[in-house]
Amino acid sequence: QVKLVESGGGLVQPGGSLTLSCAAFGFGREYHAIGWFRKAPGKEREGIACVRRRDDNTYYADSMKGRFSISIEHFNNTVYLQMKNLEPEDQAIYFCAADRVAASGDNYVVGGLKAQYDYWGQGTQVTVSA
Repeated sequence: QVKLVESGGGLVQPGGSLTLSCAAFGFGREYHAIGWFRKAPGKEREGIACVRRRDDNTYYADSMKGRFSISIEHFNNTVYLQMKNLEPEDQAIYFCAADRVAASGDNYVVGGLKAQYDYWGQGTQVTVSA
């Protein structure tokens, strides 16, 4: 069964850090990229960063560079998003998504990498508040 399971969200004070995890089940090598996105109330869903499977190259949206870091561990099929110096504006539901081989989905260009993200996790809430 194909699944993406996010974890690691929670409440953090401004200036704090969190690391989110996205565990991928059932994908094997059948995906081009996995990305992290977020959706805040009243705002459009926006891309944060993504990693391309074939070479582990990482890509970041311009506004996310510096405070966010994406990484992948192939042995456990997990993609991480390290976040630091969090601000109240970072409060959102964070999702990971996969661009699966031979599937079509939502087109996004994140950091210059164009992909079709067709499979989405359920999201994890990040709250930034004192």
